[in-house]
Amino acid sequence: MDYSLLISNFTASHGHHGWPRQRLLHECLRAAIRDGTLAPGTRLVATRALAAELGVARNTVLYAYEQLTSEGYVTTDRSGTIVAAVAPVRQHQASVVVPYKGLSQRAQNLRHSTASAATGAPFVPGVPDLPSFPIGLWRRLLERAWRSLPTDKLNYGDPCGEPVLREAIADYLRASRGVVCEPAQVFITDGSQSSLDLCGRACADAGETLWMENPGYGGAMAAFRAASVKLEGIDVDDDGIAPREEDWTQRPPRLIYSTPSHQYPTGTVLSLARRMALIDGARSCGALIVEDDYDSEFRHDGPPLASMQGLQPDAPVLYCGTFSKTMFPGLRIGYLVVPPWLVQPLATMRQQSASRGRAADQLALAEFLRSGQFALHLRRMRRLYRERRDALVEALDKHLGSIATVCGASAGMHLSLRWEDPRLSDVEISRRALEQEGMIANALSTHAVTGQSNWHGLALGYGQVAPAQMDGLVKRLAAVVHLTAYENFYRKFK
Repeated sequence: MDYSLLISNFTASHGHHGWPRQRLLHECLRAAIRDGTLAPGTRLVATRALAAELGVARNTVLYAYEQLTSEGYVTTDRSGTIVAAVAPVRQHQASVVVPYKGLSQRAQNLRHSTASAATGAPFVPGVPDLPSFPIGLWRRLLERAWRSLPTDKLNYGDPCGEPVLREAIADYLRASRGVVCEPAQVFITDGSQSSLDLCGRACADAGETLWMENPGYGGAMAAFRAASVKLEGIDVDDDGIAPREEDWTQRPPRLIYSTPSHQYPTGTVLSLARRMALIDGARSCGALIVEDDYDSEFRHDGPPLASMQGLQPDAPVLYCGTFSKTMFPGLRIGYLVVPPWLVQPLATMRQQSASRGRAADQLALAEFLRSGQFALHLRRMRRLYRERRDALVEALDKHLGSIATVCGASAGMHLSLRWEDPRLSDVEISRRALEQEGMIANALSTHAVTGQSNWHGLALGYGQVAPAQMDGLVKRLAAVVHLTAYENFYRKFK
């Protein structure tokens, strides 16, 4: 810090040329502390050194420091004088006042999130059992990738993703999900949210119609609202998204968003007949289906279901996937598989807007897939989640079976609990469960796209809850539900 320059600037700004030096130094230092120029924790120059630098008597500096100490701007210890934590006061120019317009309309339209997946609270959906991930193996793969990384990989990478990872993902999807694709059709993204954002920006113009499952995934709603498309909710029943004939004729879509393998938040699975009908309907109106293959790897009952993308030749489907649930959310790697005719336009778009880099992470993931360790990890996790699913279903039937029905338990890491009486407030129960029990039980009704949905109940994640804990946690949750139901009944007939 150049104290001579600090004083010179202060004098020029405030015009205090006639002040005594000790007052000038005190006022200058106080102003610098208040506006943040001298940040909290800064150690001021020793009094002898500062007096010599400024060409003043040491008593002048002592006076200024003592005044600052008495006012609470600085503290002293054996090693000197330290700036205290003081809220900075910013000076605003008064000459021209421009009104601050605040958030854009699209930002204002975003819904407040009632729960965070980052927490380890019971029943939070969408979070895998992180302690079960083979972190030691992953660390070794990363170290190997860094050791073999050529220096040119430190530069900006391929905006479409590392070729070796795109090839490994294409091979995996063809073998395990029935996806029909070549490596060139695979684009590496920063996760499912990044993929959905790309779909909205690349494949629809502002104001065009996008069908959303109702209730639906809030992250997808946020991504598509940011793309300024018009969201239309299509109700979900026990067989998934159920568009009516009049939906196709009266509000034809440009894009259709679906989570067919395990609908979020209800957990229903889109039937084969519905899948075929959705593809045919999309072809007829020139729409694209965004297939978010959420939780497809964790099928608990029956054989695995193939993706919609591979059901028909050249199906109009954009296929999204991520490693956040199968590995860990912090990896931030997802993928988007596009039809062949979209490869070049999307590559051009990625060239101009994609984040580029993290070659070592992508190379390590490619080896994780190629070595068979990913498939081995999935088998372990399927067994673990099936045990937790079974424990949760048993506890729910035991403690809440009289007033609610379990839905969507055939796959994934969460299920839904649907009230028999839709008048029972799932929002109130969700709030009480969090405040009284520290549980995150998301209300299904809050996932309505527009207006209301016909689903009322709770979405319960079980990925992080051990089977031995399940009955006790559900018993506590049931106490909240039954008390709320009783109070609602009492108020009705009071």
